[in-house]
Amino acid sequence: MKSRFFASLRMTFVVVLALLFTSCSSHENPSHLHLRLSEDPTTLDPAYIVDVQGGVVAAKIFDGLVSYDDKARIIPGLASSWGVSKDGKTYTFDIRRGVKFSNGREVTSADFKYSFERVLSPKTNSPRTWLFDRIKGAKRFMDGKSADVSGITTPRAHKLVIELSHPFGPFLGLLAMPGAYVVPKEEVERYGTHFSDHPVGTGPFILEHWEHGSRITLRANTEYFGGAPGVAGITYRVIPEELTAVAEFERGNIDALNVPAPEFRRYSQDPRWDKKLLSQVGLNTYYLGMNCQKTPLNDVRVRRAISMAIDRKRILETIYEGRGVLARGPVPDFLLPMNAPNDGQGLRAAQVGPYAYNPAEAKRLLSEAGYPNGISLKIYIGNEQETLDMVEVIQQYLADVGVKTSIVQLEWSAFKQAINNGDADLFWLSWQADYPDPENFLYPVFYSGNIGPAGNRARFQDKEFDALITKAQAEPDTKKRMELYREAQARVVEMAPWVFFWHKKDYVVLGPRVRGYRLYPISNSDKGLGVSVSH
Repeated sequence: MKSRFFASLRMTFVVVLALLFTSCSSHENPSHLHLRLSEDPTTLDPAYIVDVQGGVVAAKIFDGLVSYDDKARIIPGLASSWGVSKDGKTYTFDIRRGVKFSNGREVTSADFKYSFERVLSPKTNSPRTWLFDRIKGAKRFMDGKSADVSGITTPRAHKLVIELSHPFGPFLGLLAMPGAYVVPKEEVERYGTHFSDHPVGTGPFILEHWEHGSRITLRANTEYFGGAPGVAGITYRVIPEELTAVAEFERGNIDALNVPAPEFRRYSQDPRWDKKLLSQVGLNTYYLGMNCQKTPLNDVRVRRAISMAIDRKRILETIYEGRGVLARGPVPDFLLPMNAPNDGQGLRAAQVGPYAYNPAEAKRLLSEAGYPNGISLKIYIGNEQETLDMVEVIQQYLADVGVKTSIVQLEWSAFKQAINNGDADLFWLSWQADYPDPENFLYPVFYSGNIGPAGNRARFQDKEFDALITKAQAEPDTKKRMELYREAQARVVEMAPWVFFWHKKDYVVLGPRVRGYRLYPISNSDKGLGVSVSH
């Protein structure tokens, strides 16, 4: 009853806001695509970008050697083609000829060498050195023992060669990230620490104005090598409050809106909007983590029992309103289809996925593990109301099989510290991947060398998994690497360090002016091309 009341109150507030603002509802730039940012970007300098907002805007201004399409496939960027040596260590790129920075100068391979070394340089103090630290000579350069990175060479003006110290299968995909965008040395030196406010790139848009905390205006780069954009520009408005953003969208002042969770049902069921709703499975996995080093959770039978005790599908369809895809493991299916043949090993068969809801079997496993009378555990969560509502339902499922739980709710920094330290028995969390490769859903969160703040908060240690993921990282053949990923994922599923819940979907509702708008698994892949507006 309470939830219905607040939903009604929320909708009333949205309508009132829309009515209040209607008298001044018109686009300043009707030929622009108008979008919302929930926060002001921290920076637009590729060497420092770590936030989503910065990546979204910078993707329009800059380019890298490669990019990702809307299916998370690697596609050419400023490199028209590339080749990889048989040992997986040497990458050779052909740089497009005639591509110019927005200052009019042509891009050459030397610009990429400068840009990558700038990220690695201790003087830059970039948080993205991990993109390039596998390159031969990177460590010496970072330690001040070399004037340049020996593994980055420019044999010709439009030929770039990168040699790694050791093969790393996902490396090509790292070059699509904002930290790998090319920048012109002369402009960086001209503006210094203010380059973020005067970014110069090769992208389909050029920064025209940035009113910090309020608005970012981009104009189309009509000379873009991939073809001129379909809009004259993009105007981003910084609107932190979700209700205000909804009101501005319904007033027509925002052309595409990331749907806030409280508004999902209304937009998905309203005939005015349901046909304008786009969805995309995000690079995420929501899970209930289990501390594998704490008794009784150090017994895999107990962890499997907890997985079987919870009806994840029902929770997804009811409490979560179907806003996700049920997880069969840590990696989303669109990145790693579970089509490996049945290997006859029960849980080791990759296509089985997590454990089906089976409270009777959960009780049997607990008894077999030596806990016929049940166990008591603490579940740590952050301070979001939605999380508390979710975990209270999980708490009841666990109680039905004899697992008594108490909920410890903490503000975010205290919660994060507690799980990093291994204080929690169980904890509700999500993993948001940096790049669309299965490795990023496996190595950071399950490798034994990453226990704690590095990502492995379940404190999972398994020599077989470690060997599989290490072998996969070094495998240059994509098909073989994917098979190793499947084996590694199957091993994780078998050992059950998480209860795998779902991969959350992102939803965007489009206004009536918009044509050709697409969603991408990773937001910094969206170059703003192909979209147009009527005006």
